[in-house]
Amino acid sequence: MKRISYILLLSICYSCIPLQIAPNLEEGKVYKAKKFKRSLPKQHTYVFTDPKDANEFYYFISSKFQMDQDGDENNIPILIENRRYFLSFYETEKTTQTINLVPLALDATLIANDSEPILEDIYTSRTGSWYIALTITDSNLNDALDPTYRDATKVVSFATQLQEEYLATQNYNSLLLQKTVQTNK
Repeated sequence: MKRISYILLLSICYSCIPLQIAPNLEEGKVYKAKKFKRSLPKQHTYVFTDPKDANEFYYFISSKFQMDQDGDENNIPILIENRRYFLSFYETEKTTQTINLVPLALDATLIANDSEPILEDIYTSRTGSWYIALTITDSNLNDALDPTYRDATKVVSFATQLQEEYLATQNYNSLLLQKTVQTNK
C-alpha cells in the first residue's frame, strides 16, 4: 500500500512537463526584441506584462500623447529630457505550454484494455500572457534602448515611468485633463 501511495504521489508531482514558459515581467525588462518574440523588429525593446484588456495601452498612449485616431502605433514623437525620440509599441502574447502525463497514462491504460481514449483533448495545456513591447529610437533612428546607447539609462527610466503610469491610470480621459491644466499654467 505504501508503494502505491509513493507512486501516486510521484505521478501527481511530475504530471505536467513544461515545454515553454511565459516569463513574469511585472517589473519590465530590456530584451533584444527578436529574442523575446521573432515577430518584433531587430532592436532592443522594453517589455512588461500587460494585465489589462486588449488595446488598453493604445488608448492610454492615444490619450497621453494626443494621437490622431488613425490606429498608428509607430514612431510617436516623445521628449526625454528635452531630446526628441520616437516610441513604437506592440502588444504580443507568449504562452506557457505543458504536457499533462496523467491523461496520457489513463488513455494508454484504456487503449491497452481495448477501449477508446477519452482524455485526448487535455494531453497538453496552453495558457497565454500578454506583453507590451516598447521600442524607442532617437531622431537619427538609433536604438535608444541599446545598453551601449549614450542615454540608455534615461530612456529605460522613461519606459519604466510610462509603464507605471499606464498601470496606475484607470481613466485615460484624466490624462487629457492633466495635459490641459499643464498647458494653461
